[in-house]
Amino acid sequence: MILNAIDSEFLRYLLGNGCEPGTRLPSLDEISAEIGISVGKLREQFEVARMLGLVEASPRRGIRCLKYDFLPAVRLSLMVALALDPQAFRSFSTLRIRLETAFWDEAIILLTEEDKAHLHELVAQAQAKLNHERIQIPYPEHRAFHLGIFRRLENTFVLGLLGAYWDAYEAVELNTYADYQYLQEVWSYHRRIAEAISAGDSAGGKELLVQHMRLIDKMGVAHELSRTLSPRDGVGIEHLQGEAV
Repeated sequence: MILNAIDSEFLRYLLGNGCEPGTRLPSLDEISAEIGISVGKLREQFEVARMLGLVEASPRRGIRCLKYDFLPAVRLSLMVALALDPQAFRSFSTLRIRLETAFWDEAIILLTEEDKAHLHELVAQAQAKLNHERIQIPYPEHRAFHLGIFRRLENTFVLGLLGAYWDAYEAVELNTYADYQYLQEVWSYHRRIAEAISAGDSAGGKELLVQHMRLIDKMGVAHELSRTLSPRDGVGIEHLQGEAV
């Protein structure tokens, strides 16, 4: 049984009782008495569950169950990996590139007209920042643009991995500096990708995405990725030299 493979009395208690989102749990003292472990040990196990995003606690509302989300777990593990070796960002970037290209067609079909309009709004906001007399790096728009393309996927693992990539992007401070010409080129690609999506040109949008990811890194970050695209990727590019984009 799966529950027996989980080495935490508190997690087994949560999962064994369903832990529907919004469910209010008894106090730790009550749970301690029910499952037969000390309050001290229970607090340690509760903290693990909180870091996994399964529960939250507040003085007013007590302990509540949250909806399962893969992001907290993968984010925590990824940050540990980056603390041990910042170059781990390379490997995770390769995974992110493969995910975006692999799930592109499925994601595009699911987008609503409002979603597509929002992509265009993000491009306009980013270009306004870049064209302002006091230039700003449009990182929030960059993150929102890419995640917005995949937001309708009903796959918490894909969404968690993609979200963790952008948290790592911030952690290694790629959001704090960039060459101006590089940013202009990036957002030119974003504009054309949004136009292709709106026009229903999934193949063209994917090809632009791959070209976008082949941009030479002009941010001073030594970050080269390479892979061979299979015919299933639907783009006429044999090799991809990716960057942190």
